[in-house]
Amino acid sequence: MTSLPDPAGAGDAYLRAKEQAENFPVALRILPRRHRAHLLAVYDVARVIDDLGDTGHGDRRPALRAFDEDIDVLFGGGTPRHPVLQRLSPTVADRGLTAKPFHDLVAANLLDQEKAAYGTFDDLVAYCRLSADPVGRIVLAVFGATGTRLEQLSDRICTALQIVEHCQDVAEDRRNGRIYLPLEDLDRFGVRPSDLDAHRATPAVRRLVEFEAQRAGTLLDEGLPLLPALRGWGRLAVTGYVAGGRATLYALRRAGWDVLAATPRPKKRDVLAQAVAASLGSGVMSR
Repeated sequence: MTSLPDPAGAGDAYLRAKEQAENFPVALRILPRRHRAHLLAVYDVARVIDDLGDTGHGDRRPALRAFDEDIDVLFGGGTPRHPVLQRLSPTVADRGLTAKPFHDLVAANLLDQEKAAYGTFDDLVAYCRLSADPVGRIVLAVFGATGTRLEQLSDRICTALQIVEHCQDVAEDRRNGRIYLPLEDLDRFGVRPSDLDAHRATPAVRRLVEFEAQRAGTLLDEGLPLLPALRGWGRLAVTGYVAGGRATLYALRRAGWDVLAATPRPKKRDVLAQAVAASLGSGVMSR
């Protein structure tokens, strides 16, 4: 039986540090304790899955597959071996979560082990259906929000947030041997993969990042109707996620779309301002 590694210890201090580094507030402190506990439990599982796919030496697939099997143990009513899945167990029982979104997150990381680049924007969106959209659907389930339309709007938001992160992390992804910005767009703007190794972005790289960021902004705007469709704490939580993505787009713009010199990060005051703007229905691409 394959052992289940605990990336970077996956202790609470490590996981909370990673949470604080996210673009968006994972679990707003204003939320009731029960909702915060559920959201943090979900985040910790997603974080460990990503770490299993991004860290460690050699072939990472056995560890990912072992974690995938442990997910089945949890959803089969057994006691999983990994601590983060043990901590997720009350959330699964209380909110009636299903296994598929978690399996999709593992599938995305397995794909990362075999695919280092995406040819088209449609290819990238298909990847986001595994790597990002499942998280949004889990969050909807945590707040008892159901329905095909809600899921479709959530998918747009989650795909947008993932693309924003890809724009931020071009340099890091390149160091890890991956290029998430579509290769057809690199060609369109005259960008060579080696250009992403530089310490500063060329004008062509900046135009490329701006183009992809605008695509993400459009998706965020398309997902905005989700906010008034939600109620109570769920609306507040999702507004925070949207605001983090919007604030990060502005951080990218303030950096002149240069994501190689340093990783642009959103400011907390901008996240708050964008939460208000999103709540009022103001599209990020219209400001």
